Amino acid sequence: MKITYNPATDVMRIVFRDLPVEDYNEEQPGIKIDYDMDDRLIAIEIQKASELVDNPHGVDYQRLGD
Repeated sequence: MKITYNPATDVMRIVFRDLPVEDYNEEQPGIKIDYDMDDRLIAIEIQKASELVDNPHGVDYQRLGD
């Protein structure tokens, strides 16, 4: 998984799989969900991230259970 944030465009992108985007939905204005050719989730893009995410510049990672 890779998370990028571009402060110039205020766009955050969370990539789960590095595959070509075949389709997408915009569930809510400014939130785009990308799918591969088998309709599997590959990425989420958040526009105006600074308005929707507490801290788009930082990421807290926590792994639960093993």
